[in-house]
Amino acid sequence: MSNTFDRIYEVVRQIPPGRVASYGQVARLAGNPRMARVVGYALHVNPDPETIPCHRVVNHSGGLAAAFAFGGEQRQKILLSAEGVGFIGELADMKKYQWER
Repeated sequence: MSNTFDRIYEVVRQIPPGRVASYGQVARLAGNPRMARVVGYALHVNPDPETIPCHRVVNHSGGLAAAFAFGGEQRQKILLSAEGVGFIGELADMKKYQWER
């Protein structure tokens, strides 16, 4: 049986390049829609950013993580932009780029 972080990481691994998901969406898909903050913590301590693309998780409005664990907010935007995610100001365009599973 997997633990909560394992379930979160499994969901995040499924987000394809060029798409984003919200913390709440990941929480719901991992089995508990009330654990969005736990998703944030799990991503902050991501043990393998090469295979767990935590940069693809944003807040419900498309906002980037101010404390993005692997280089800060601008690094997250650079990574998403390189994958083709568009922005409206500083927010990822959720209408166009939100992952639908």
